[in-house]
Amino acid sequence: MKLTRTRKTIEKRFGGKGHLISDSILTADQMSGGCRMYAEITLEQGCSLGEHKHEGETETYFITEGVGLYNDNGECYEVKAGDVLFCDNGESHALENTGDSNLKFVALILEK
Repeated sequence: MKLTRTRKTIEKRFGGKGHLISDSILTADQMSGGCRMYAEITLEQGCSLGEHKHEGETETYFITEGVGLYNDNGECYEVKAGDVLFCDNGESHALENTGDSNLKFVALILEK
């Protein structure tokens, strides 16, 4: 079955700069319990996803394009295509596009 992806633009997500573009990979109906989000996220040049904390869930990012600055509970480091980032239950994170092209990643949120 070929799936139809839904795209939405979200301004200043979690207080971040600019906007993000979220392309769903699976809809809520297609995700059977335990998964809250499975999407490809695009941060255009100069945009960011603000710092936020996960309660009762985990989030994994798989960077597929671009470069950025990842904030892992206050510790910041550069990330690039091929990197996998994990935010555990009770922890916080943020991500900013620091490159001159799009930063894309697959985001997966699972209930803990």
